[in-house]
Amino acid sequence: MGKFLKYSVAIILIVFILIFIALRIPAVQDGLLNIGLANLINAESPLTQEDALSAIVCGSRSPLPNPDRAETCILVKAGDKVFIVDTGDGSASNLRTFGIPFEFEAILITHLHSDHISDLQDFHLGSWVTGRKSKLKVYGPEGIKTVTNGFEQAYSLDAKYRYEHHGDEVLVEKAFGYEAITLLENPEPFYNENELKITAFLVEHEPVEPALGFRFDYKGRSLVISGDTIYSDNLVKFAKDTDVLFLESLSMDIIGRLQKAQKEIGNDRNAKIMFDIQDYHISPTDGARLAKEANAGHLVFYHLAPAPVIDLMATVFTRGVDEIFSEWTLSDDGTQIVLPINSKEILISRIN
Repeated sequence: MGKFLKYSVAIILIVFILIFIALRIPAVQDGLLNIGLANLINAESPLTQEDALSAIVCGSRSPLPNPDRAETCILVKAGDKVFIVDTGDGSASNLRTFGIPFEFEAILITHLHSDHISDLQDFHLGSWVTGRKSKLKVYGPEGIKTVTNGFEQAYSLDAKYRYEHHGDEVLVEKAFGYEAITLLENPEPFYNENELKITAFLVEHEPVEPALGFRFDYKGRSLVISGDTIYSDNLVKFAKDTDVLFLESLSMDIIGRLQKAQKEIGNDRNAKIMFDIQDYHISPTDGARLAKEANAGHLVFYHLAPAPVIDLMATVFTRGVDEIFSEWTLSDDGTQIVLPINSKEILISRIN
Protein backbone atom coordinates (compact mmCIF):
# COMPACT_ATOMS: atom_id res chain seq x y z
CA MET A 1 0.00 0.00 0.00
CA GLY A 2 2.92 2.30 0.86
CA LYS A 3 4.58 1.69 -2.53
CA PHE A 4 1.29 2.28 -4.36
CA LEU A 5 0.87 5.61 -2.58
CA LYS A 6 4.43 6.64 -3.41
CA TYR A 7 4.01 5.70 -7.09
CA SER A 8 0.67 7.56 -7.26
CA VAL A 9 2.18 10.73 -5.80
CA ALA A 10 5.14 10.47 -8.16
CA ILE A 11 2.88 10.02 -11.20
CA ILE A 12 0.69 12.99 -10.19
CA LEU A 13 3.79 15.13 -9.67
CA ILE A 14 5.19 14.16 -13.07
CA VAL A 15 1.87 14.96 -14.76
CA PHE A 16 1.75 18.40 -13.13
CA ILE A 17 5.32 19.11 -14.22
CA LEU A 18 4.54 18.06 -17.80
CA ILE A 19 1.41 20.26 -17.85
CA PHE A 20 3.41 23.18 -16.44
CA ILE A 21 6.07 22.76 -19.13
CA ALA A 22 3.48 22.30 -21.91
CA LEU A 23 1.65 25.47 -20.96
CA ARG A 24 4.84 27.43 -21.54
CA ILE A 25 5.06 26.26 -25.17
CA PRO A 26 3.54 28.86 -27.58
CA ALA A 27 1.98 26.20 -29.84
CA VAL A 28 0.14 24.66 -26.87
CA GLN A 29 -0.95 28.10 -25.66
CA ASP A 30 -2.29 28.94 -29.13
CA GLY A 31 -4.16 25.66 -29.41
CA LEU A 32 -5.85 26.05 -26.02
CA LEU A 33 -6.71 29.68 -26.75
CA ASN A 34 -8.29 28.72 -30.09
CA ILE A 35 -10.40 26.05 -28.38
CA GLY A 36 -11.50 28.50 -25.70
CA LEU A 37 -12.44 31.19 -28.21
CA ALA A 38 -14.36 28.70 -30.34
CA ASN A 39 -16.33 27.53 -27.30
CA LEU A 40 -17.05 31.15 -26.38
CA ILE A 41 -18.29 32.08 -29.85
CA ASN A 42 -20.34 28.90 -30.25
CA ALA A 43 -21.96 29.07 -26.80
CA GLU A 44 -25.71 28.52 -26.92
CA SER A 45 -28.04 31.35 -25.94
CA PRO A 46 -29.70 30.75 -22.56
CA LEU A 47 -33.05 31.87 -23.98
CA THR A 48 -35.61 29.07 -23.87
CA GLN A 49 -36.28 27.52 -27.27
CA GLU A 50 -39.66 26.02 -26.39
CA ASP A 51 -42.92 27.77 -27.15
CA ALA A 52 -43.35 29.69 -23.91
CA LEU A 53 -43.63 33.08 -22.29
CA SER A 54 -40.41 33.77 -20.43
CA ALA A 55 -38.45 36.56 -18.79
CA ILE A 56 -34.87 37.17 -17.72
CA VAL A 57 -33.91 39.83 -15.20
CA CYS A 58 -30.97 41.57 -16.87
CA GLY A 59 -30.79 44.23 -14.15
CA SER A 60 -32.17 43.87 -10.63
CA ARG A 61 -31.03 46.91 -8.68
CA SER A 62 -32.17 50.48 -8.18
CA PRO A 63 -29.75 53.43 -8.52
CA LEU A 64 -28.32 52.56 -5.08
CA PRO A 65 -24.93 50.95 -5.84
CA ASN A 66 -24.17 47.24 -5.84
CA PRO A 67 -21.00 46.02 -7.59
CA ASP A 68 -22.56 42.74 -8.75
CA ARG A 69 -25.83 43.99 -10.25
CA ALA A 70 -27.03 46.17 -13.11
CA GLU A 71 -29.84 48.70 -12.93
CA THR A 72 -33.34 47.69 -13.88
CA CYS A 73 -33.99 45.69 -17.06
CA ILE A 74 -36.16 42.70 -17.94
CA LEU A 75 -36.02 40.72 -21.18
CA VAL A 76 -39.33 39.14 -22.20
CA LYS A 77 -39.60 36.38 -24.81
CA ALA A 78 -42.96 35.20 -26.21
CA GLY A 79 -42.50 32.40 -28.71
CA ASP A 80 -39.73 33.77 -30.92
CA LYS A 81 -40.42 37.47 -30.20
CA VAL A 82 -38.10 39.28 -27.76
CA PHE A 83 -38.68 42.61 -26.01
CA ILE A 84 -36.56 44.59 -23.57
CA VAL A 85 -38.30 46.42 -20.73
CA ASP A 86 -36.12 49.29 -19.44
CA THR A 87 -32.40 49.67 -20.04
CA GLY A 88 -30.65 50.56 -16.80
CA ASP A 89 -26.90 51.00 -16.44
CA GLY A 90 -25.00 47.74 -16.93
CA SER A 91 -27.93 45.80 -18.36
CA ALA A 92 -26.59 45.71 -21.92
CA SER A 93 -23.29 44.36 -20.62
CA ASN A 94 -25.20 41.65 -18.77
CA LEU A 95 -26.84 40.52 -22.01
CA ARG A 96 -23.41 40.11 -23.57
CA THR A 97 -22.15 38.23 -20.51
CA PHE A 98 -25.18 35.93 -20.60
CA GLY A 99 -24.58 35.25 -24.30
CA ILE A 100 -27.93 36.66 -25.38
CA PRO A 101 -27.99 38.06 -28.93
CA PHE A 102 -29.07 41.66 -29.45
CA GLU A 103 -32.05 40.64 -31.56
CA PHE A 104 -35.35 42.04 -30.31
CA GLU A 105 -38.57 43.54 -31.62
CA ALA A 106 -38.56 46.70 -29.54
CA ILE A 107 -37.62 48.34 -26.27
CA LEU A 108 -40.34 49.31 -23.80
CA ILE A 109 -39.64 52.07 -21.29
CA THR A 110 -41.73 52.33 -18.12
CA HIS A 111 -40.72 55.91 -17.27
CA LEU A 112 -37.96 58.39 -17.90
CA HIS A 113 -35.79 58.21 -14.79
CA SER A 114 -32.14 57.77 -15.72
CA ASP A 115 -31.79 54.30 -14.18
CA HIS A 116 -34.38 53.03 -16.68
CA ILE A 117 -32.90 54.55 -19.86
CA SER A 118 -29.15 54.98 -19.40
CA ASP A 119 -28.12 51.95 -21.50
CA LEU A 120 -30.52 52.72 -24.34
CA GLN A 121 -27.71 53.59 -26.75
CA ASP A 122 -25.81 50.39 -25.91
CA PHE A 123 -28.88 48.38 -26.89
CA HIS A 124 -29.15 50.51 -30.03
CA LEU A 125 -25.52 49.91 -31.02
CA GLY A 126 -25.63 46.21 -30.12
CA SER A 127 -28.70 45.58 -32.26
CA TRP A 128 -27.35 47.77 -35.10
CA VAL A 129 -24.11 45.78 -35.26
CA THR A 130 -26.11 42.55 -35.05
CA GLY A 131 -27.85 43.46 -38.30
CA ARG A 132 -30.95 45.49 -37.47
CA LYS A 133 -32.31 46.80 -40.77
CA SER A 134 -34.55 49.61 -39.55
CA LYS A 135 -34.59 52.17 -36.77
CA LEU A 136 -34.90 50.80 -33.25
CA LYS A 137 -38.50 50.90 -32.01
CA VAL A 138 -38.84 52.37 -28.53
CA TYR A 139 -42.23 52.50 -26.81
CA GLY A 140 -42.61 54.74 -23.79
CA PRO A 141 -44.61 57.41 -22.00
CA GLU A 142 -44.96 61.03 -23.02
CA GLY A 143 -41.47 62.47 -23.38
CA ILE A 144 -39.93 59.38 -24.96
CA LYS A 145 -39.27 61.21 -28.23
CA THR A 146 -37.28 63.86 -26.37
CA VAL A 147 -35.12 61.08 -24.90
CA THR A 148 -34.52 59.24 -28.17
CA ASN A 149 -33.85 62.49 -30.06
CA GLY A 150 -31.24 63.35 -27.44
CA PHE A 151 -29.50 59.98 -27.69
CA GLU A 152 -29.56 60.16 -31.48
CA GLN A 153 -28.00 63.61 -31.51
CA ALA A 154 -25.40 62.74 -28.86
CA TYR A 155 -24.23 59.63 -30.76
CA SER A 156 -24.50 60.98 -34.32
CA LEU A 157 -20.73 61.35 -34.71
CA ASP A 158 -20.13 57.94 -33.18
CA ALA A 159 -22.50 56.45 -35.77
CA LYS A 160 -20.79 58.36 -38.59
CA TYR A 161 -17.33 57.10 -37.60
CA ARG A 162 -18.50 53.50 -37.22
CA TYR A 163 -20.31 53.50 -40.55
CA GLU A 164 -17.33 55.02 -42.36
CA HIS A 165 -15.08 52.37 -40.82
CA HIS A 166 -17.24 49.25 -41.33
CA GLY A 167 -19.55 50.20 -44.18
CA ASP A 168 -22.68 48.42 -45.44
CA GLU A 169 -21.26 44.96 -44.84
CA VAL A 170 -21.68 45.49 -41.09
CA LEU A 171 -24.06 48.42 -40.58
CA VAL A 172 -27.25 49.39 -42.37
CA GLU A 173 -26.95 53.17 -42.57
CA LYS A 174 -30.69 53.89 -42.55
CA ALA A 175 -31.09 51.77 -39.38
CA PHE A 176 -29.23 54.28 -37.22
CA GLY A 177 -31.58 56.05 -34.83
CA TYR A 178 -34.88 55.45 -33.15
CA GLU A 179 -38.55 55.18 -33.98
CA ALA A 180 -40.14 56.47 -30.79
CA ILE A 181 -43.78 55.57 -30.12
CA THR A 182 -45.58 57.45 -27.36
CA LEU A 183 -47.99 55.31 -25.36
CA LEU A 184 -51.16 57.01 -24.20
CA GLU A 185 -53.63 55.76 -21.61
CA ASN A 186 -55.58 52.99 -23.34
CA PRO A 187 -57.02 49.74 -21.92
CA GLU A 188 -56.44 48.00 -25.27
CA PRO A 189 -53.13 46.30 -26.15
CA PHE A 190 -50.71 48.50 -28.09
CA TYR A 191 -49.13 45.33 -29.52
CA ASN A 192 -51.26 42.44 -30.78
CA GLU A 193 -49.49 40.02 -33.11
CA ASN A 194 -48.88 36.25 -33.29
CA GLU A 195 -51.06 35.59 -30.23
CA LEU A 196 -49.03 38.02 -28.12
CA LYS A 197 -50.75 41.00 -26.55
CA ILE A 198 -48.86 43.74 -24.70
CA THR A 199 -50.84 46.27 -22.71
CA ALA A 200 -49.50 49.43 -21.09
CA PHE A 201 -51.18 50.78 -17.98
CA LEU A 202 -50.64 53.67 -15.59
CA VAL A 203 -48.92 53.25 -12.24
CA GLU A 204 -48.36 55.81 -9.47
CA HIS A 205 -44.82 57.20 -9.25
CA GLU A 206 -45.49 60.88 -8.57
CA PRO A 207 -43.96 63.31 -9.46
CA VAL A 208 -43.07 61.11 -12.48
CA GLU A 209 -46.14 61.30 -14.69
CA PRO A 210 -46.99 59.34 -16.66
CA ALA A 211 -45.31 56.17 -15.45
CA LEU A 212 -46.21 52.81 -16.96
CA GLY A 213 -46.43 49.13 -16.22
CA PHE A 214 -46.73 46.41 -18.87
CA ARG A 215 -48.76 43.21 -19.12
CA PHE A 216 -47.78 40.42 -21.55
CA ASP A 217 -50.38 37.78 -22.52
CA TYR A 218 -49.29 34.86 -24.72
CA LYS A 219 -51.23 31.66 -25.44
CA GLY A 220 -52.88 31.50 -22.04
CA ARG A 221 -49.83 32.57 -19.98
CA SER A 222 -49.18 36.05 -18.64
CA LEU A 223 -46.68 38.20 -16.79
CA VAL A 224 -46.83 41.76 -15.51
CA ILE A 225 -43.97 44.22 -14.99
CA SER A 226 -44.82 47.02 -12.58
CA GLY A 227 -42.16 49.61 -13.29
CA ASP A 228 -41.60 51.96 -10.35
CA THR A 229 -44.74 52.45 -8.31
CA ILE A 230 -46.55 52.50 -5.02
CA TYR A 231 -49.60 50.35 -4.35
CA SER A 232 -52.41 51.26 -6.75
CA ASP A 233 -55.79 49.83 -7.65
CA ASN A 234 -54.87 50.08 -11.32
CA LEU A 235 -51.83 47.86 -10.82
CA VAL A 236 -53.99 45.31 -9.00
CA LYS A 237 -56.49 45.45 -11.87
CA PHE A 238 -53.94 44.77 -14.61
CA ALA A 239 -52.08 42.17 -12.54
CA LYS A 240 -55.28 40.22 -11.86
CA ASP A 241 -54.72 36.45 -12.15
CA THR A 242 -51.34 36.88 -13.83
CA ASP A 243 -48.94 33.94 -13.67
CA VAL A 244 -46.01 36.10 -12.58
CA LEU A 245 -45.85 39.65 -11.23
CA PHE A 246 -42.49 41.42 -11.45
CA LEU A 247 -42.74 44.09 -8.78
CA GLU A 248 -40.20 46.71 -7.85
CA SER A 249 -39.48 46.95 -4.14
CA LEU A 250 -37.87 49.20 -1.54
CA SER A 251 -37.08 48.12 2.01
CA MET A 252 -38.38 50.89 4.25
CA ASP A 253 -36.50 49.24 7.12
CA ILE A 254 -33.06 49.26 5.49
CA ILE A 255 -33.52 52.63 3.79
CA GLY A 256 -34.63 54.08 7.14
CA ARG A 257 -31.44 52.75 8.74
CA LEU A 258 -29.38 54.30 5.93
CA GLN A 259 -31.19 57.61 6.39
CA LYS A 260 -30.39 57.59 10.12
CA ALA A 261 -26.74 56.65 9.51
CA GLN A 262 -26.30 59.47 6.97
CA LYS A 263 -27.88 61.93 9.38
CA GLU A 264 -25.58 60.86 12.19
CA ILE A 265 -22.44 61.56 10.16
CA GLY A 266 -23.77 64.94 9.08
CA ASN A 267 -24.56 64.04 5.48
CA ASP A 268 -27.92 65.80 5.36
CA ARG A 269 -28.08 65.69 1.56
CA ASN A 270 -27.93 61.89 1.38
CA ALA A 271 -30.22 61.60 4.39
CA LYS A 272 -32.83 63.66 2.54
CA ILE A 273 -32.50 61.44 -0.54
CA MET A 274 -33.08 58.34 1.63
CA PHE A 275 -36.15 60.04 3.11
CA ASP A 276 -37.55 61.25 -0.21
CA ILE A 277 -37.40 57.93 -2.07
CA GLN A 278 -39.62 56.19 0.47
CA ASP A 279 -42.81 57.88 -0.74
CA TYR A 280 -42.88 56.60 -4.32
CA HIS A 281 -41.78 52.97 -4.07
CA ILE A 282 -43.56 49.92 -2.67
CA SER A 283 -42.27 47.87 0.26
CA PRO A 284 -41.86 44.08 0.07
CA THR A 285 -44.75 43.44 2.48
CA ASP A 286 -47.08 45.85 0.66
CA GLY A 287 -46.00 44.16 -2.57
CA ALA A 288 -46.91 40.79 -1.08
CA ARG A 289 -50.37 42.13 -0.16
CA LEU A 290 -50.80 43.46 -3.69
CA ALA A 291 -49.80 40.12 -5.23
CA LYS A 292 -52.25 38.32 -2.95
CA GLU A 293 -55.07 40.72 -3.84
CA ALA A 294 -54.30 40.33 -7.56
CA ASN A 295 -54.21 36.52 -7.18
CA ALA A 296 -50.82 36.37 -8.89
CA GLY A 297 -49.29 32.92 -9.29
CA HIS A 298 -45.78 34.05 -8.33
CA LEU A 299 -44.19 37.31 -7.21
CA VAL A 300 -40.70 38.36 -8.32
CA PHE A 301 -39.12 41.32 -6.55
CA TYR A 302 -36.81 43.41 -8.77
CA HIS A 303 -35.49 47.01 -8.89
CA LEU A 304 -34.36 46.32 -5.34
CA ALA A 305 -33.61 49.32 -3.15
CA PRO A 306 -31.11 48.63 -1.82
CA ALA A 307 -30.16 45.37 -3.54
CA PRO A 308 -28.88 42.99 -0.82
CA VAL A 309 -25.16 42.25 -0.81
CA ILE A 310 -25.25 39.53 1.89
CA ASP A 311 -27.78 36.90 2.97
CA LEU A 312 -28.56 38.72 6.22
CA MET A 313 -29.53 41.82 4.26
CA ALA A 314 -31.81 39.73 2.01
CA THR A 315 -33.46 38.24 5.09
CA VAL A 316 -34.19 41.69 6.51
CA PHE A 317 -35.32 42.93 3.07
CA THR A 318 -38.00 40.23 2.81
CA ARG A 319 -38.95 40.07 6.49
CA GLY A 320 -42.70 39.49 6.86
CA VAL A 321 -43.33 38.55 3.22
CA ASP A 322 -43.88 34.83 3.90
CA GLU A 323 -46.66 35.58 6.35
CA ILE A 324 -48.61 37.32 3.56
CA PHE A 325 -47.68 35.60 0.28
CA SER A 326 -45.61 32.42 0.07
CA GLU A 327 -44.82 32.17 -3.66
CA TRP A 328 -42.09 34.73 -4.23
CA THR A 329 -38.53 35.16 -5.50
CA LEU A 330 -36.00 37.85 -4.65
CA SER A 331 -34.39 38.32 -8.05
CA ASP A 332 -30.76 38.61 -8.97
CA ASP A 333 -29.22 39.50 -12.31
CA GLY A 334 -29.86 36.41 -14.41
CA THR A 335 -33.05 35.23 -12.69
CA GLN A 336 -35.09 33.46 -15.37
CA ILE A 337 -38.80 32.61 -15.35
CA VAL A 338 -40.27 30.25 -17.98
CA LEU A 339 -44.02 29.75 -18.44
CA PRO A 340 -44.58 26.88 -20.88
CA ILE A 341 -47.82 27.06 -22.85
CA ASN A 342 -50.56 24.49 -22.19
CA SER A 343 -49.29 24.29 -18.63
CA LYS A 344 -49.55 25.88 -15.20
CA GLU A 345 -45.83 25.43 -14.54
CA ILE A 346 -43.69 28.34 -13.37
CA LEU A 347 -40.07 27.35 -13.90
CA ILE A 348 -37.47 29.42 -12.04
CA SER A 349 -33.72 29.26 -12.63
CA ARG A 350 -30.69 31.51 -12.83
CA ILE A 351 -28.25 32.20 -15.63
CA ASN A 352 -24.66 32.16 -14.34
